[in-house]
Formats: sequence, C-alpha cells, structure tokens
Amino acid sequence: MDKVIITDLETSGIIGVKHPERDHPQTILVNLELFVDLGLAGETDSITDTINYSTISKFILAEVAAVQFYTVEALATHLAKQILRNFAVKKVRVRIEKPKRVSQTDRVGVEIKRSRKDFDL
Repeated sequence: MDKVIITDLETSGIIGVKHPERDHPQTILVNLELFVDLGLAGETDSITDTINYSTISKFILAEVAAVQFYTVEALATHLAKQILRNFAVKKVRVRIEKPKRVSQTDRVGVEIKRSRKDFDL
C-alpha cells in the first residue's frame, strides 16, 4: 500500500503528568505515515486525488493545540482516530516524540499503527 509521509511536524501543546510539563505548552514532534492508494494521483497529477500535506499538517497543529493529555499514548490514539475519521486514509502510523524530556536522550515517545476497524469507522 502507498503512503504519504509527514516527518517531524513541530507542534505545541500541553502533555505530561507532572506540573512543570502541564503549566505551559511544550514542543511535541508528530510523525505520520498515512496509508492510502496513490495510484489515481500518480496518473492525474492532481492534488484533489491525493492527501494534501498542508491540510493534514494544519489539522494536526490545531488538534494538538486544542487537547490536553497526560500521556503521549493518548495523544497518538486521539490523532490516529481523528485522521481516520476526517480523511480518506485506510491506516495511519503516528509517532509522537517529546524532545529533551528525559536526561541524556534526544527524544522520547511512542509509535502506534491504527486502521479504521480499530475505531469502528
């Protein structure tokens, strides 16, 4: 299956368990793989026959800013569900990373893969 890829989308939101993390929005990196048939877009060369990177990116920026979660797992699940609900995507892989949150690491995070059947969509 084909996929559209968005890498290291820099978003800002409230996420974390402890108060220092919950007091102010922090940088959250979102990586997406959107599994979709790109055959028609490859033939027509039309943006209307594919997933628009800009539209998805703006959608993710707004979602992350609008919600608050304690865990990156919950944020990843929320984003996967919203993408599958709002866009013509068959499956999605979502990786959420928090930069510089654990000492001696560059990033920490989670990655999930979900399909429409996981959410009864």
